[in-house]
Amino acid sequence: MSEQNYKDFWDEALKEIHQDYINKGQENEFLIWFNMEYLEDNLTEIKVGVPSDFMWSRMVSMGYVSAIQSKIAQFTGRTINIVYTVKNNVQSPYSPSENKIQQNTPAAPVQAQEPVPQFTTSTSTSTSEVTESFTPQSSAPKQHPKLKEDYTFEKFVTGENSDFAYNVSLAVAKNPGKAYNPLLIYGGVGLGKTHLMQSIGNYIYAQKGESAKICYITAENFTNEFILATQEGPSSITRFKNKYRKLDVLLLDDIHFFKDKLGTQEEVFYTFEALEMMKAQMVFTCDRPVSELKGFSERLKSRCSKGMCLDLQPPNYETRCAIIQKKLSNMNKTIPQIDIDAVSYIAENVQTNVRDLEACLTKVLAFTEITGKPITLSNLQNLLRDQVSQVSTENITIDIVQKVVADYYNISVSDIKGKKRNNRVIVPRQIAIYIARQLGGFSYPQLGDDFGGRDHTTIMHSYNQVEDKIKTDSNFDSHIQTIIKLVKEYKK
Repeated sequence: MSEQNYKDFWDEALKEIHQDYINKGQENEFLIWFNMEYLEDNLTEIKVGVPSDFMWSRMVSMGYVSAIQSKIAQFTGRTINIVYTVKNNVQSPYSPSENKIQQNTPAAPVQAQEPVPQFTTSTSTSTSEVTESFTPQSSAPKQHPKLKEDYTFEKFVTGENSDFAYNVSLAVAKNPGKAYNPLLIYGGVGLGKTHLMQSIGNYIYAQKGESAKICYITAENFTNEFILATQEGPSSITRFKNKYRKLDVLLLDDIHFFKDKLGTQEEVFYTFEALEMMKAQMVFTCDRPVSELKGFSERLKSRCSKGMCLDLQPPNYETRCAIIQKKLSNMNKTIPQIDIDAVSYIAENVQTNVRDLEACLTKVLAFTEITGKPITLSNLQNLLRDQVSQVSTENITIDIVQKVVADYYNISVSDIKGKKRNNRVIVPRQIAIYIARQLGGFSYPQLGDDFGGRDHTTIMHSYNQVEDKIKTDSNFDSHIQTIIKLVKEYKK
């Protein structure tokens, strides 16, 4: 393999992707995650050099390799496999250097939009080179095809926030259908709901193998399947019902998506009844307690909460430290040592959820892979200064949030607290309620008192309105994140 048939296409693909990142103000992310040296090719594959196995695994898992592959396919009309080898001194036109990589890089790399295929790995006999083909996996899966291999009980780090949920989930996995059925796990984004749910599935599959009919599906995909079946006619509906009503284990993720979808809710209800009669285990996840779900039939809410309901809260400091150490141990990478002060700094300042911890850790490891520098407290503070809180959330008060939001939308604090009902005031008011609860953890009644004496159900509705819109409107979410940053940096 010594030719470079696709070199021009490769260069043009990277040029376009590079420009896209520049336009979004995220060139530093491009410099980190597209740091590949074109080596050679043949008619079916391109071979590139990358700094390390860790970098390649991240390039693949986060969609950057597939982004290049898709661009080249646009130019050539064919899908070209991409393989890699570890190369100490990667020579790329876009190779990152210390003067290129600024310290204000965003926390988590922006995911490429193209879907990420599975890939197969082949290790050469040489200890210095590993070649990995970026091709669809054709061999039989070693585990359940719909469950993530990493989502196991062994890899879930417990703490005061999750110890009870962990033990109940393990008990369900050991005795499916016999106790705590259904099991409902609820909590905010990135706290481990899906991890625990899939751990149950992986445990049962490990014990019973393919004889256990286990299905993991998101509420969105369940809804889409149901709609398609109803459009195709009676035979498709029958197949749909047979698929879900004859399971041993149903893992249904993000049931809050069923809001206002009454036809799908009815189908879920009858599926629930059928599975309960068969003593099949059901596990659901949700972003809030069932009692706070709006647009849901009462009978479905009753069924979902009739077993055991588990509340996952953000991890405390000790648990965050343990999560960081566990993630480093699982990665099993040869990297410069991260000192204890650096671990403590991340744990102290990233207080939101596990997903945010992982995003910061990924950035830290990418930095040390590229520069070869150990991670110390001083360079970590610069590297992550845009991702961590500049002030303790203990110093955030409701009046600070109201002041920042009012200034952002050029209205008065009295407007936010008052009774005006026009959109110019309602949306900022709802945003202020959402941010105050997110950052300060204030109760609904307390927020009601500080927002003009409103009823706690009105406050709850405002919070849910913002939370729902964040999930579907990225531009709106961007405004929320900007305001949150302003609140954290506010000085009285």
